[in-house]
Amino acid sequence: MARDHFWCTSADPLIVQWPIDPFWCRAILKNQDLLPETPLSHVFYDDFWGTPLTHSGSHKSYRPLCVLSFRLNHLLDGLRPRGYHVGNVLLHATVTGLFTHTARLLTGRSSVATTAGLLFASHPIHTEAVAGIVGRADILACLFFLLAFLGYLKYCKWRDLVVTGWAMWKWTWLLWTAVCAVAALLCKEQGVTVLAVCAVYDVFIHSRLRVADLPQVFFQKKYRGVLEGLLSLGVMAAAFVGFRVYFMGSEVPEFAPADNPAADSDSALTRTLTFLYLPVCNLWLLAYPRTLSFDWSMDAIPLVESCCDIRNMWTISFCAGLTYVTWLVFGVNQHHGKVKKPTSNGYANHCTASTVSANSASVVANKTNAHRRFVRCGSVSSTDSDDSTKYLRYRASLASLHIIIISLALLVFPFVPAMNLFFYVGFVIAERVLYIPSMGYCLLLAHGVYTLLRTQCDRAGARKAVVGAFVCVILVYSVRTVVRNHDWRSEENLYKAGINVNPAKAWGNLGNILNNNGRSSEAEQAYRAALQYRANMADVHYNLGILLQEQKRYEEAIESYMLALQCRPRLSMAYLNLGIIYAATENKEEAGKMYRHCSAIDITGLKDPKLHEQTKISALYNLGRLLADQDKYREAIEIYEEAVAKRPSHYAPQSLYNMLGEAYSKLGQLETAEHWYRESLAVKPDHVPAFLTMGKLCQRRGEIQSAMDWFLKAKTMAPKDASVYQHYGQFLGDLGRHQEAADSYVQAAKWAPDDFELIFNTANALR
Repeated sequence: MARDHFWCTSADPLIVQWPIDPFWCRAILKNQDLLPETPLSHVFYDDFWGTPLTHSGSHKSYRPLCVLSFRLNHLLDGLRPRGYHVGNVLLHATVTGLFTHTARLLTGRSSVATTAGLLFASHPIHTEAVAGIVGRADILACLFFLLAFLGYLKYCKWRDLVVTGWAMWKWTWLLWTAVCAVAALLCKEQGVTVLAVCAVYDVFIHSRLRVADLPQVFFQKKYRGVLEGLLSLGVMAAAFVGFRVYFMGSEVPEFAPADNPAADSDSALTRTLTFLYLPVCNLWLLAYPRTLSFDWSMDAIPLVESCCDIRNMWTISFCAGLTYVTWLVFGVNQHHGKVKKPTSNGYANHCTASTVSANSASVVANKTNAHRRFVRCGSVSSTDSDDSTKYLRYRASLASLHIIIISLALLVFPFVPAMNLFFYVGFVIAERVLYIPSMGYCLLLAHGVYTLLRTQCDRAGARKAVVGAFVCVILVYSVRTVVRNHDWRSEENLYKAGINVNPAKAWGNLGNILNNNGRSSEAEQAYRAALQYRANMADVHYNLGILLQEQKRYEEAIESYMLALQCRPRLSMAYLNLGIIYAATENKEEAGKMYRHCSAIDITGLKDPKLHEQTKISALYNLGRLLADQDKYREAIEIYEEAVAKRPSHYAPQSLYNMLGEAYSKLGQLETAEHWYRESLAVKPDHVPAFLTMGKLCQRRGEIQSAMDWFLKAKTMAPKDASVYQHYGQFLGDLGRHQEAADSYVQAAKWAPDDFELIFNTANALR
């Protein structure tokens, strides 16, 4: 009987194994939304991993534009990783250039912008976003984030130009801002925070309002432009968030306790102290990215469970520092109107290149080109000199204040969604989440370097020391980035590099890689090392069971699967593989129970629901085979038909159809059998088992030539498949062509030298 293997990912067709790299496999290899035959509309109704958003097991990550970019990669270069990596690198280069341009507009100095751009380009924290395929969501979101922000800068400029016929331009740029903000949101959720950054820019930088002026915005006519901008941003934010919640199904995603242990804690104190401490860890990674990891889940950051924990001192220091900086910034902002502008001549006489450049961001935002053309540098009386100097110093400090404000806005607002304030997130720390906030850090650090050079370094030696220190920072960041990229060159390097941070997860993933590369003894050691750190890891118990099953150490494999089920009772793949082991050891009753239990599991709320749905259908498939092997063909047909009825759209049905045909053929219902064989070939025209079963069907009807044609087609389609030569040899033997039959069996034995039954049949043919 020609056998169809059920769905699996292992090299051994009788073992269901999880993918080695969950991100790459789930987002690319197993994401049906990337395939050309999948309707494009599915991209807009599924999450980032290809699961419908309304499904209880959905991750709720709605990033259709990122998935479309993956689909374009798939169209151009299939599943070759190089194309996806090149795309990420090109996008990172584009974002770096756009960020440098934005920094130039905000600071008015090319040197500051270049410094910020170099920091952003070389920062090691970006390695995960650029080297990791799924990090493209963060890069694309940052790209549209910057485009939306630049559009709002243009809107503010045109809004202040009260000229007939120019109103169209401000609405055009506001529409551009809205479109780019939506695009950022459709790449990653934190992209919508650009609206908050635009609001900060409009109020405190472009319009130069004080905190005390904010209530007057709603009542005074002179603030009508600011009110227009804020209302527009508010409407956008409400619409975008409402749209996002609607597509999410109005439900927050559910995550495993290991993904975010603090969120799973029953203690409100533990949750609060840990969540307050995590921003400190993220800021430390930005400032000192020495220790980086692919995974910060589980116990990588131990929970802060007591007020006596020494780490609370870091939290207190961080909060105090942030509060002080905020008070200082807005305190200075509150008093910026107390220094009066001197006479125009006095001011003009001091319009040196440095002061104009220091104030260019404000000038661009508030003065027309016509006004700047009429500024002239003339003579100034001594009575105006002191006032002019004070005013120009004040203007420089105000420009510096504005840069600090926008830097803090870029640093803080994009990070807010990851702070567990509004909903729990599925990670402790995710380095790629810092891709957008790092712009604020880089801009702030670049401005600090410029301020030191301008105000504190009067001597050449001091200036050289500051420049040398900055060059050292760039070199250290660059070297660290190169080293970290080396870790990302292979999964084995990546997981080994993460052992010091998250040993349980790193050892478990390393075991998968080693097992996949045929290094089974090392893989077993890695699995057992992972379980020493964390004994309740269901996936590690499960993968260890796979390794033991491949080595036919069935008793140990059963024990591992049972331990996996103790940790995760609805682990459908464990039940399926237990059934396979029981069937292989002739314990058919237990095998049937495992298959039936697997097929009845409720997968509501489980991660990767498509995988579990496929596993349940595979269990029914194997149950049907088990019954067919016991000559219970009518019961087998009932099971196969149940599988067909419950089959999800993403489960390829050709094997089910072919096995249905075989069962009907055994019952002598040849016409029905042929119908299902042809249904199998209609779904997958190159399905080799269907060629073999069609050949056997034609042989039973006495259509020898047709049977010969089907067997020869199978040989052409699968020239190295031992089962093809075995069935063809059996066919030739039935015709009395024993020499050719023996030759076919020998060829089959060549491709499957460890198959005892095949070798025995080959010996019989030769005899």
